[in-house]
Amino acid sequence: MNPEATISALRARYGERYRWLLLLSVMVGTMASIMSSTIVNVAIPDMSHHFVLDQSRAQWVSSGFMVAMTVSMLTTPWLLSRYGYRYTYVGTMLLLMGGGIVGGLANLYPLVLAARVAEGLAAGVVQPIPAIIMLRAFEPREQGRASGLFGMGVVLAPAIGPSIGGVLVDWFGWRSIFFMVVPFCLLSIWLARKFVPVSAPGGMTAEGGPSLDWRGLLLGGAGTLCLLNGLVQLHGNSAGTAAALLAAALVALVAFVWWQKRAAATGREPLMNLTLFRYRTFTMGSIVAFIYGTALFGSTYLLPVYMQLGLKLSASHVGTILLPAGLVLAITIAGVGRLTNRLPTWVLVSTGLALLTASFALMPTVGLGTALWVLVAWAVLGRIGLGFILPSLNLGSMRPLDKTLIPHGASAINFLRMLGGAAGVNLCAIVLEWRLAAHGDSLTQPDTSLARLAAFNESFMFLAALCALALVAASQLRDSPPSP
Repeated sequence: MNPEATISALRARYGERYRWLLLLSVMVGTMASIMSSTIVNVAIPDMSHHFVLDQSRAQWVSSGFMVAMTVSMLTTPWLLSRYGYRYTYVGTMLLLMGGGIVGGLANLYPLVLAARVAEGLAAGVVQPIPAIIMLRAFEPREQGRASGLFGMGVVLAPAIGPSIGGVLVDWFGWRSIFFMVVPFCLLSIWLARKFVPVSAPGGMTAEGGPSLDWRGLLLGGAGTLCLLNGLVQLHGNSAGTAAALLAAALVALVAFVWWQKRAAATGREPLMNLTLFRYRTFTMGSIVAFIYGTALFGSTYLLPVYMQLGLKLSASHVGTILLPAGLVLAITIAGVGRLTNRLPTWVLVSTGLALLTASFALMPTVGLGTALWVLVAWAVLGRIGLGFILPSLNLGSMRPLDKTLIPHGASAINFLRMLGGAAGVNLCAIVLEWRLAAHGDSLTQPDTSLARLAAFNESFMFLAALCALALVAASQLRDSPPSP
């Protein structure tokens, strides 16, 4: 290990400002990973036309990314302990950049899908890292401010990204959106070589350590794939296949939990440390994260499709409509971050979920003749809700954890949020397709109709119901000691 690149040496070199420079370094990479997860949704209609894809195949551009990101999150604690912060982080940025370049140059849909999977693997590893750094490098009184500033910076990427992406799709086609992550990845690699330490969490040397729990990873990956493929099969008339896959997902879940308990009992390092769930606050936070992820990522898929195929707006209009909401989200996060040390977590998260529920529930008031400012207003309301949830949920859920469990906690709660998100993309597509069929319409028809808008409205009400359900768990987000 390079002694000049340990966290203590870097802190001595850069002084008190070092922790903020470190946060900035990982923020840029996280911005790139989040941008890659959301911006492609603006290009799905054009990509579907180019490769002649039906909706169930086209949505795998989003859900394939989500599957890869979800599963790879479980490997973050192991990668950090074995390779340290810097090499893990730089490796993920190289993989993310490679995926963007290959996806932008690909002429075959399977190659585009493979590039999205590579981007998802990279994004999954990198996203738990900032939470680990904030809880270890910052004092409790500074964690809210750090979370607010980090969140404000991170949401600017998806806030500005769809606007720029929509213009790029209209001007240069869908390929251009893949290249948007490249400059962010290059900048993050340069910053990492200056400010990210080579040591592992806790300042330990990143050498050796326990081997990766491959059995747990395979069970987790198999369960996730069966779950999402089972949901995809519900699109058509394959009820038997869907039931078999969903049953296999349940079996994989039971086997995964059993194996994690056995690994811990025999002295091996489990992929997911189940001791985390002895902390009631963390357990409730995980439930909220799963449901919230389902609603958030489901709406990220649904909104652009609704605006383009329901309201017949261009891709550039979609980005312009979402821009004010993204900017409001950034401002809200910065303000709410400072409240995390003053108000209980359950108050902030419950407020955010209530606003998000209202945003989805109000979407049916929008029609073809409705002024666009109404659509902007409801989108802004939802983003204000997100601004209350994002800085407080992870910090509030993990604060009661023992310090040795923080990397595992960050990995687990992000995994559950993304598992909900991956399911949410599919669930929204299923609900939309189901309601379209019930109203006698299809997205393959060139023109929109009142029946199509009714199907979209019912899909938004489904998301509102999910957020209302999460409110029940959010009310239990109160610090408590671990169960014996």
